[in-house]
Amino acid sequence: MVSHCAVRRPGALVVLAPAALALVVFVPVPEARAQEQGLFARTLSVFDPFSWFGAPKVTANPNNLPYTLRFEGPGASPALLGVARDASLLQQTRDDPPLDGEELARRIEADLPRITDALWGQGYYAAEVRVQVGSAFATLGAVDARGVARAAERSRNQETVPIAVSVTPGPLYRFASVAAVDLATGGPVRAPRSRQTWLPDAPVAASHETLGIAAGDGAATASVLAAAARLSDRYREAGHPFVRVARRPPVIDHRTQTVALVLTVEPGPVATLGDVAVTGTRDVDPAVVRSFIYAEPGDPYSPQAITAIRKSVSRIEALGGVRVKEAGALDGKGQLPLTVDVTERPPRLVGASARYSTVDGPALKAYWAHRNLFGGAERLRLDADLFYTPLDRDGKMLRFKTENIGGRLAASFLKPALGGSRFDLLADAAVERTRTEAYNADLALATLALRRRFSDTFSLQFGLEGEAGKVIQAPVPLTPAAPRLRSEYMMAGLPLSVTYDSTDRPLDPTSGVKITASAAPYLGFGDAPALFGIGRVQASTYLSLDEAGRVVLAARGAFGSITGGSFEDIPMTRRFFAGGGGSVRGYDFKSLSPRDIFGRPLGGRSLVEGALEARIKITETIGVVPFVDVGQAYAGMLPDRSERLRIGAGLGLRYYTSLGPVRVDLAMPVQRRKGESPYAIYVSIGQSF
Repeated sequence: MVSHCAVRRPGALVVLAPAALALVVFVPVPEARAQEQGLFARTLSVFDPFSWFGAPKVTANPNNLPYTLRFEGPGASPALLGVARDASLLQQTRDDPPLDGEELARRIEADLPRITDALWGQGYYAAEVRVQVGSAFATLGAVDARGVARAAERSRNQETVPIAVSVTPGPLYRFASVAAVDLATGGPVRAPRSRQTWLPDAPVAASHETLGIAAGDGAATASVLAAAARLSDRYREAGHPFVRVARRPPVIDHRTQTVALVLTVEPGPVATLGDVAVTGTRDVDPAVVRSFIYAEPGDPYSPQAITAIRKSVSRIEALGGVRVKEAGALDGKGQLPLTVDVTERPPRLVGASARYSTVDGPALKAYWAHRNLFGGAERLRLDADLFYTPLDRDGKMLRFKTENIGGRLAASFLKPALGGSRFDLLADAAVERTRTEAYNADLALATLALRRRFSDTFSLQFGLEGEAGKVIQAPVPLTPAAPRLRSEYMMAGLPLSVTYDSTDRPLDPTSGVKITASAAPYLGFGDAPALFGIGRVQASTYLSLDEAGRVVLAARGAFGSITGGSFEDIPMTRRFFAGGGGSVRGYDFKSLSPRDIFGRPLGGRSLVEGALEARIKITETIGVVPFVDVGQAYAGMLPDRSERLRIGAGLGLRYYTSLGPVRVDLAMPVQRRKGESPYAIYVSIGQSF
């Protein structure tokens, strides 16, 4: 027998738990109000916080019929019984016992189609559900309400009424055929605006590549809904914003235990992007928002284009939420108007952070920022950093010394969208006291730059830079005869940098590539070379091995070189060093470089670094990260074999929050030198790169 049936979708029950506690006072009530008291007690039970941690034991009460519920069934897997349990109204309301047997019978009668619908949704169209109360039975369309009520009433004043829900799933029905029909042409669905054919001419041979389902798959409702969504997404990606995907009533053949499915597609018109309106701005100039919208009228419509608009506008620090709304119809030009609706953040921001490494030492940071200083999303930020470097000599940790305390005071200003353009003005100034194994330095530096944004992923920056400093090499001599080298210098440069960033998230990227390349010629004064140049390029890439981003491979590489001037005259603050939490984990901060005869790091004229991580989520909040880092600085302008490439390896733990992952890394130097720590622990917020 062949029948036509529309698959029903089970409903859902939403329970809201209050956040406050309630004080309940019980007083004697007349016998006539016993029923009202029972209702009142059940209402108050919703506010009982102790019930939130599990189902409380319901004691006997002459005014209600508490019950226990058991799900069982021959041939039903634990997962399928779980589906039935989740759909059951009896299960959801078990802590609110019925007043009498008639009310219990009504619950059972309402529960049978819910559980049956849930089983149909899993592809079991011949499933049978039977509910037993004592000697009374109830099945879909055959509920002996009186018998159920009498059986339940026999348990009154006992502890509970035993109820058994028996599930007989029967065979899993499978798709006999899956077809998708384009109603605009009356033929099979094809790739819009493309020569690629999604489906062959015979509309019954849809593939997994096309819809995610095909003939022979289990006929679960969730699979059908996912296929419809996938088909809709493909049409939207091809420029059809108003596509509608529906399904004809599936043909269920109980003889062959198969289902014939036909999806229908109304593509709607092909559209391009139209004018973009900006709403929601209160104190921020809308022209700033428009400068971060890189899409132009006439560009092809696609969900990716909408996502790109939302992502680029979200980079404005003064804004919080960003929504891109599509118009309900095309305009007279056949274009789709858009509205970018934004919400503004509180303008002022105060924060603090801390990090710690067993070899690099502790560090504290506090900052204050204003995110809309003059109404054009200008950002002014003041930072104060304090850190202590636990310098190590011959494997013995030195006592606390104030001279090992370093710090930094910095101010930065950003003026985005100069005159509504895509040029941004950046200004930075800082004073800094640095303490490392290689040198101590007191610095003052400032930068003024213009950044040109060509797209959300690509930008070019150029400007002016100045620095003045005093550097003392190796402030703690290894021997009394070790010299203390001092240099004072000034330098001015013209830095130029290019950035390409297609990553999806700044603190925890799962896809994309980020490349930053910089080069700057410098004029030196004092002890610095008269003319020299510094170049550096760093790239990182991220590859998710699954759609949910639970396993991500991350790789990073960096290269740097200094040209011009003599090595001795190049300020140590500008030489390259490797080692530390942001470089080669497991080694001391700035400890990997050529060394002098006393064993003191000298820095290098070139640098090479690399890292590889596997970021594996175990749960939604916990993850592990095995990693390997490599790196070294060299005396020559290009890396050579004069120094051994150092390797660090370890295992990290991640705790994922809405702000970003909390990172704890345990790293060990693979080629540990005498006097170096056998391990290092790093704690911070955000991934290592």
